[in-house]
Amino acid sequence: MNARTPPVRRSTHRAAAVSAEAGRPDRRQAILLAAEKLFAQHGYHAVTIRQIAEEAGVPLALVGYYYGQKHELFHAIFEHWSHSIKARLAGLAAVENDPEDPHTLPRIIEAFTAPVLALRASTEGEYYALLVARELSHTSEEADRVLRGYFDPLAEAFIDALLIALPHATRGQVAWGYQFALGSLLHHLNDSRIERLSRGENTRADPAVAPMLVNFIVGGLRAALPKPKTPRTQKAIPRRPKP
Repeated sequence: MNARTPPVRRSTHRAAAVSAEAGRPDRRQAILLAAEKLFAQHGYHAVTIRQIAEEAGVPLALVGYYYGQKHELFHAIFEHWSHSIKARLAGLAAVENDPEDPHTLPRIIEAFTAPVLALRASTEGEYYALLVARELSHTSEEADRVLRGYFDPLAEAFIDALLIALPHATRGQVAWGYQFALGSLLHHLNDSRIERLSRGENTRADPAVAPMLVNFIVGGLRAALPKPKTPRTQKAIPRRPKP
C-alpha cells in the first residue's frame, strides 16, 4: 500500500508564486508606479493594497514582500523621487542671491517652481506631481511624516534664501509668503477648473504659463512684503541771525 502524499498547503503555493514573481525586478517598479498612480487619483486612504496589486498585475503578497505596510509603500514613493528635491535645491544654490538685484527674487521662485512643472508635464512624473499636490495638502499622519522628512528641509532652504533676497522682512513674514507661493504652485498642478472658466482657452497644468506663475508669486511677495519707505529728510530751518 502506497503511503499517501501529504496535501500541498496553499501557503506553500503562495510562497512559491511570490518567490517566482520576486525574481523579476520589473515587479518592484510596477508596484511603486501603481501605488503612485492610485494614490494620486483617489487619495491615500481610499486605496487598498489589493487594488495596488491588481493595478500592478502582481500577487497581493508581493506588495508586502517588497514594501511592507501601506504607509511604508507611501513613504517609498517619496524616497524614489527624492532626487527631484535635490534638483530644486541645486537650482536654488545656483542663484546668486543679491538683494540689490531685481532679478534675484524671480530666479529664486523659478528654482522653486520650474522643476515641479517639468515633472507635471512629463509622462514619468505626472502622477508624482499630482500626488504631491493632492496628498501633502491634507493633514494626516502619513503626509506629515513625508513633509517633515522630505519637504520641510526644502522649505527651510527656500525661506532662508528669501530672507536674504528680502532682508527688510521678518522670518515670520517670509514663511507666510512661502506658504502662499506653495499654495499657488500646488493649485496650478492639481486644478482642472481653469479649462471650464477659460471656456476652453486654457489647459490644466499648462507648462507654458510658468513665467506667468513666477511673475504672480514674485508680485505677490513684493506687494505683501514691501520695502519700508525711506523717510524724507527734513529741510533744515534757517536760523535767524542774532541781533
